[in-house]
Amino acid sequence: MTRTSSYTAGVHWSRGAARFTDNRYSREHRWRFDGGVEVPASSSPHSVPLPYSSAGAVDPEEAFVASIASCHMLWFLSIAAKRGYRVDAYDDDAEGFMEKDADGRMWVQRAVLRPRAVFSGERTPSDEDIAAMHDEAHHECYIANSVRTVISVEPRS
Repeated sequence: MTRTSSYTAGVHWSRGAARFTDNRYSREHRWRFDGGVEVPASSSPHSVPLPYSSAGAVDPEEAFVASIASCHMLWFLSIAAKRGYRVDAYDDDAEGFMEKDADGRMWVQRAVLRPRAVFSGERTPSDEDIAAMHDEAHHECYIANSVRTVISVEPRS
């Protein structure tokens, strides 16, 4: 029997006083997640100029890159723990790159993860061990397995 999981997110936008049909309306909206967390969201200022987007809000492209990086990190931490390595800190300066496909449509063609893990304890992994854990994390990550975006992992020490 296949196990199925379901995930939900609420998205709320309201026109307010904007005319709308002139395309001069705010793209600011809210994301709602289970547990009550609300996140201010907007189109990217790269796609829709200010003031119709909000640079201070999370845009879908940033969220996409963050979800890839977060999923990878969670798998990496799980794998490190199972192998007996103690991770004290983990940082990633992930970056996604928008490009046009063969049909001229924009897409996040690639994402580069730049994770740095700090280990402590009697047993610390070699560079080869770290690379193997990142490789396994990449192949286990649900998000990476769900997208056509090319994802590369470039661990930093």
